[in-house]
Amino acid sequence: MSVSEIRRRRGPRRALTEDEILDAALDLLDEGGADAASIRGIAARVGVAPNAVYTYFPDKAAVVRGLVERLLGGVDHDVFADRARPWHERVEALALELRAHLSAHPGAVPLMIGGPMDGPHALTLNERLLQLLADAGLGPADAARASYLLIVYVFGSIALEVADTSRPGPLPPEAERVAARKAAFSATPADDFPRSAEAAATMAGYVSTEQYLWGLHRILGGIAAREATPEELGPVDLRDRTGLREAHSA
Repeated sequence: MSVSEIRRRRGPRRALTEDEILDAALDLLDEGGADAASIRGIAARVGVAPNAVYTYFPDKAAVVRGLVERLLGGVDHDVFADRARPWHERVEALALELRAHLSAHPGAVPLMIGGPMDGPHALTLNERLLQLLADAGLGPADAARASYLLIVYVFGSIALEVADTSRPGPLPPEAERVAARKAAFSATPADDFPRSAEAAATMAGYVSTEQYLWGLHRILGGIAAREATPEELGPVDLRDRTGLREAHSA
């Protein structure tokens, strides 16, 4: 029997699902970091030719969007959907849920913040957050601005925590990461950088839950205060600021 006849007699190629492709991509990210989930790598992981992956996702950007949706879809909305709880407690619950969920897949975090989050799960999450801020008494415009502020803080904090650890895979335990940072900062020459040396213990805790919540509570306090917005203060005359700079430099 010829090789061509053997090939013709083989059964049909196993059908893939989008979930299998995303599972493979997430496994590669967990094992090798943000650059590991190439189309070729995904295809090899599921045992097909790269062209088979393109049947489900036209390019890597589409895979990334699918991964973002997969990860956001795993967020437990029950932790912040109870409108009987104070709004700031619900925001804190959401922030902690996102941090725990995304920290389990640090290789995916740079991809998430590098592209639009506009899928159904992302839009649902944003809608819930806007409702939550409306419950806090904010109008539509302020709620939208506050929502963006919170998203920037949460995802920015997580991204910096991930960047602090160079090895792929899940983040090491928090205590281990803080201890490693403390050892590194202890070498700061006090004569050259006295303030940094004095603050070394605090800076070592920048990747801790305590610091994460410290910053979040300050942001929530500012939102609750609802200080006058630039619109309420009136237009800013940039010439006045220029004049002030010139006066200080004279």
